Amino acid sequence: MRGLRAGSLSTRISGFQGRWSSPAIQQRGLKARKASKGTDEPAGQDSKQSFKGYFETVAEIMRMPLTTADPNIPSKRVTAEYCAKHYTAPPRNVTMLARDFISDSLYNPAYGYFSKQALIFSPQKGYDFARFRDSADFLRHMGQQYEDIERELDDVRSIPRQLWHTPTEILKPWYGYSVARHIARQYAADRKARIHSDPLVIYEVGGGNGTLMLNIMDYLRKHEPVIYSQTEYNLVEISPKLARQQLSRHTSSSMPHANTRIINRSILDWDTPESRACFVVAMEVIDNLAHDVVRYDFDTAEAYQAVVRVFADGEFEEFYEPISDPLISDYLAQRAQAAKEYRSPAVPPQLYRRIRAQLPLAPNMTKAEFIPTHAFRFVQVLGEFFPRHRIVLSDFYTLPDTVPNAVDAPVVQTRFDGSMVPCDTYLVQPGWFDIFFPTNFELLQQLYIATCRKPTVSAALGQVQVCTQREFALQNADLPQTATRSGENPMVDFYENNKFLLS
Repeated sequence: MRGLRAGSLSTRISGFQGRWSSPAIQQRGLKARKASKGTDEPAGQDSKQSFKGYFETVAEIMRMPLTTADPNIPSKRVTAEYCAKHYTAPPRNVTMLARDFISDSLYNPAYGYFSKQALIFSPQKGYDFARFRDSADFLRHMGQQYEDIERELDDVRSIPRQLWHTPTEILKPWYGYSVARHIARQYAADRKARIHSDPLVIYEVGGGNGTLMLNIMDYLRKHEPVIYSQTEYNLVEISPKLARQQLSRHTSSSMPHANTRIINRSILDWDTPESRACFVVAMEVIDNLAHDVVRYDFDTAEAYQAVVRVFADGEFEEFYEPISDPLISDYLAQRAQAAKEYRSPAVPPQLYRRIRAQLPLAPNMTKAEFIPTHAFRFVQVLGEFFPRHRIVLSDFYTLPDTVPNAVDAPVVQTRFDGSMVPCDTYLVQPGWFDIFFPTNFELLQQLYIATCRKPTVSAALGQVQVCTQREFALQNADLPQTATRSGENPMVDFYENNKFLLS
């Protein structure tokens, strides 16, 4: 999903990277900075970087804020689900796991970011790309639309809202058509190979404005009428506001699709078995799925889970305790089993840890690692309740401006005075900040295979693939429709920090 930082638009564009949201739309360059040290490289490979991390950790300790609240006042342990049912304002005198704090900040129906702050940029009509000289000309035009919409929002609301975009919206309908073409080809191949004889069943998770659903169904109706006549489309949406918007948009369409269904619930709470073969589509969803935070003991490399305490004055404290949460335990165990060669970049080699322990002010724990426990839960749901599914999942594998000195850290940002402002911590006022994460697709691929691909179905369904946005577009998109006059093509050139997981 959505935005990075505000800034002036670069005049020379050869690659665009989401996610962004700004009045002027800044081009981030060909390659974004790494999301954190160690995201792409194993820890311990560069001793200079390792010892630099020592000084960064000491500096982090020295700048930790103090709270005036009484730490002896008892606090109640809560979850995001409990907060959604019992709180209409951010709770005080409570403790919760890091993932519950993040999930509550984003999704609480009363004060969560997606309930009150976020709006999805959606032009009324798809762009005629042939009218633009090049990609820079297209971005200038879209940037002006952004400015106009944000100015209107600020004029009619005392509290500024945050506007963000998705590739589904700015490349519509062609982006949705490319996803539909991939699904139709795979479905036809499965029927031809007699893997199944079921109708086409699609489950989309997190549908935004509902644009992808309409584009996929429009494509099937126009280009694959036989498949379309048997298609069932289910859109699973956690946000009541977006679910109502999706339903309204679908019913107000000039040619609505009768074979669609909007389901207002969280996919993480899914408990209805789907025995038919189906496709699960999740486009820019897992970047906003909450993560837990762990640190490792420097001597033993034992993991500890982060807990967030909210004091009576609204200040936050993060502390660590031995792992007791079943989902964190399951994730770490599955990661160790499925990805035997993976070593957390947060844990330096043992020799380095022994040397560092001799330095003054040496911490007893490593830097933090954000682990994708809710994305892992999503994979568990697929394996348990959708045993015959194929997945079409796309999201970011790297992001700039992430929280510093942490592994796989998120971008945390809010809009202030017309600009997007990044933060250096996830401990921020719930509801006012977008929090989104990069995904290690190669690790996700291994976890997905171990969880969802049982031996009985693996041979029939074939390999699980990871590919880039460019590779997916070259295989499935109608590229002449999104080409500018110079030959530059946003469908291929934009979103170079996105990857796909396909099965």
